Amino acid sequence: MIRPAVATALLLAIVLGGCAAVSRTYDSWFGSPKPAVKPAELPVFKSQVNLSIAWQGVVGPADKTVLFPLVVGNTVWAAAANGQIAGFNTATGASESRFSAGQVISGGVAASSTAVAVGSARGELMVFDRSGKLLWKTQAPGELLAPPVIDGDLVVARVGDGAIHAFDLASGKRRWAFQRSAPSLSVRSNAGIVVNRGTVYAGFPGGRLVAMTSASGSVLWDSVVAFPKGATELERVADVASPPVVDDGRACAAAYQGRTVCFDASRGAAIWARDISSFSGLAADARNVYVTDDKNAVVALDKTSGASVWKQDKLFGRALTRPLAFGRYVVVGDYQGFVHLLSRDDGAFVGRIATDGSAIAAAPVGLDISSFVVQTRNGGVFALRTQ
Repeated sequence: MIRPAVATALLLAIVLGGCAAVSRTYDSWFGSPKPAVKPAELPVFKSQVNLSIAWQGVVGPADKTVLFPLVVGNTVWAAAANGQIAGFNTATGASESRFSAGQVISGGVAASSTAVAVGSARGELMVFDRSGKLLWKTQAPGELLAPPVIDGDLVVARVGDGAIHAFDLASGKRRWAFQRSAPSLSVRSNAGIVVNRGTVYAGFPGGRLVAMTSASGSVLWDSVVAFPKGATELERVADVASPPVVDDGRACAAAYQGRTVCFDASRGAAIWARDISSFSGLAADARNVYVTDDKNAVVALDKTSGASVWKQDKLFGRALTRPLAFGRYVVVGDYQGFVHLLSRDDGAFVGRIATDGSAIAAAPVGLDISSFVVQTRNGGVFALRTQ
């Protein structure tokens, strides 16, 4: 059942119409500058890892949008809500590219060695070369709340209602489209897609995870992450509101007000499931799956069996990001711009650093074996290094 504070935030965000949608839960609950519940004070601990700022760049504010940075080759790509797109050198932070899309960007950046793609709140998918020259744009049937993905000669984009569209990277011609029917009430989220070895994985409202071929959009399997349950439509919301994780033959996903499940990536058969609800999402490494649950605890589960390994619950209410599995550590950001480093072994705090004081909404992204990058709502792009 939804906790009272969450229910209030969600009820205030209901949009009436053909398919009512609960507005962005992250902004109204998890990622608000003023969380709906009193957040925990920062735990005091003895730092065991020297976490420092390697370099810092600026791209522009995200406003109320969650904008996801991306690392491709030696470039960190980041976008601002006002349309600014910037590329930074991964080693030095030096500016490699900076241009404007000319539209309000609503999800983040996709990139390859030759192209950069973004989506707008008006549903325009735009593809540029790395210098900012517009190659093509097309109108999608709805908002593009998550960053597109460039995979080979395809650009794959998710529309706000859950439809997946694939376009030819060179021409912009639509190759295929896929859409599942949506429940009458769903979380307005930034759930993106994952493309892995020719397969597109996407979670949907109603608690489903679907795998389809990237070449044609044909469905390979459609499996249940969570079953909607409860007496009211609001209680029955059970959406996969974050990107799945595909790793080591497993495709894992978490549903808000639902479960966390790992499936066989090729067949869609469930390997294990745990009753852990998450809006922010999950990450994985060779040993564990890490989940930021709906109470802002970070939970580690054995990757093979789903058994509990550890739980770090001292960041309650701090609007944590999806975790980053980072070598011996697990990384999360919070609503005040703090980055927390947890031990992979037991979840203990081992490091912390402040950024610019504004929320870190998107998950940290790894750069190399000793550094990762975060983007703040005020537009700061920080490369952080462990020593």
